[in-house]
Amino acid sequence: MMISAFANAKKQIDDVAELLGEDYSNKKRFKIAVELLKKPQRVLTTNLKVKLDTGKTKSFRAFRSQHNNARGPYKGGIRFHPNVSEDEIKALSTWMSIKCAVVDIPYGGAKGGIIFDPKKVSESELQRICRAYAKFLTPHIGAWVDVPAPDVNTGEKEMAWMLETYEEKIGYHSPATFTGKPIALGGSLGRTEATGQGGVFVLESYAKHQGLERDKSTLAVQGFGNVGYWFSKLAEELGYKIVAVSDSSGGLYSSKGLEIDELAELKEKHGSFSNLPRSKNYELITNDKLLTLKADILVPAALENAISVTNAKNVNVKTVLEMANGPTTPEGEKILLRKKINVLPDVLCNAGGVTVSYFEWVQNLHGYQWTKERVNEELKVIITNAFEEIHTVVHQKKISYRKAAYYIAVKRIIDAMMLRGRI
Repeated sequence: MMISAFANAKKQIDDVAELLGEDYSNKKRFKIAVELLKKPQRVLTTNLKVKLDTGKTKSFRAFRSQHNNARGPYKGGIRFHPNVSEDEIKALSTWMSIKCAVVDIPYGGAKGGIIFDPKKVSESELQRICRAYAKFLTPHIGAWVDVPAPDVNTGEKEMAWMLETYEEKIGYHSPATFTGKPIALGGSLGRTEATGQGGVFVLESYAKHQGLERDKSTLAVQGFGNVGYWFSKLAEELGYKIVAVSDSSGGLYSSKGLEIDELAELKEKHGSFSNLPRSKNYELITNDKLLTLKADILVPAALENAISVTNAKNVNVKTVLEMANGPTTPEGEKILLRKKINVLPDVLCNAGGVTVSYFEWVQNLHGYQWTKERVNEELKVIITNAFEEIHTVVHQKKISYRKAAYYIAVKRIIDAMMLRGRI
């Protein structure tokens, strides 16, 4: 049966509502707030009509979910993938609201997506799809309304095309409407590695509290896209031992540790890990095997629902550090927690990306670019403070890291909704 990401997102809110309700004297008002938080304020859908290179016109199903703007403009990425669905987009927009509140930046959540495989279209077709989507979004976005960004299979190139289309429609420059842009168009230094860097700041804070030594800590990382690569590279540079990595085709394992940049070069040359030649430096493994390897920390950094009720019982680590969005189902997490495995949640661990997007937005609004050093210093402060707040709640209330993160975030959003008089 297909697992509903949106059902998972709503369940995570419900799971913390009972605990959080104790803080509110007006229980009826609180319950109304919780129900409002479990559904997006607006879901935009359309069929984009795009002319292909052949001259034929093709329709592409597109979405934008604007979840909650009580704390600030909607914020969230745009993904291009054959498996994009309205259910997924609504879930991701909900998680973005939570994520922004966890790190206490002034945004609400949004997410967008188009159902197609960008590898199966030409460069000119891709640009026309981006421009058609930007035209569709134009009446509903803006620097103080909704600020899109890259996500799965999108990057600075796509953001540049969308920004240009948006500015053509509105008639003036508005670089703060999109983040994740090229540096030359107002992008932020440090944005490319930001999500991975934020995850490493969480790792460092957690290691300090747990007394973990870098050179004695083994990490298995599922996913070798932007997030998985940068997390692995930056963790390796600090001295952590990366014993396994994988892409969608399969993975590599070495008990002695892997050289991340060397693997990146091999992947670039051969296209995928499954195509790599045999070597004494690593063993070829499946993604399923990676998820059940014995290690200190498992880092799911690919797509959602990687750890579920079917495989959680075989997870053999002390900690799961979530770098993907929604990689652990609620049922899967229950099994992990029963096994005394800590789960550091996605809404904290991968919040580095949206935090540096926030910095990019601030820089654009001020017309002033920060140095990379300042970006990383500011990111470290925000992520470290968020971890410490969550860690404190974990121990005060004897709850999981995810429930503590949601406790903090849901309270911040509901308080904002109540202060605005929405309830």
